[in-house]
Amino acid sequence: MGEVRIKVNLTNPFDQAMVREGFKKEEDIRFLEVDALIDTGAVNCVLPQYVADRLGLARPFRQVAEFADGRKEEVDVTEPVLMEILNRKVYEECLVLGDEVLIGQTALESTDLYVDCRNNRLIPNPAHPFQPVIKIKVAT
Repeated sequence: MGEVRIKVNLTNPFDQAMVREGFKKEEDIRFLEVDALIDTGAVNCVLPQYVADRLGLARPFRQVAEFADGRKEEVDVTEPVLMEILNRKVYEECLVLGDEVLIGQTALESTDLYVDCRNNRLIPNPAHPFQPVIKIKVAT
């Protein structure tokens, strides 16, 4: 299986709130379009430090990340960032490490996007091609 990469728009939602409340101007919203690797082996999304810095994301706590090779490292976790992937939006807390943006399982689940391994691409869930549908199970 080859790599699946996609353009993702990242926005600082705190900036958006400040605009909504009249404390900032629209042009002050920090955002980036980045090339991201879809990583189905990662639960969380990952941002390199320079991306988190450019977006002005706070890092309110640290968490231990376990790598594929078994190494463990304590890393910063960002406040939620708004991610737009194939016109589907999700707020995600991200681990800060490495040198590229990784899109993990939680973002894929929330946006209802599937990895098409045969064609090395990301696609909307065929059962919900026009908008994400999130499954919720309620105990009765």
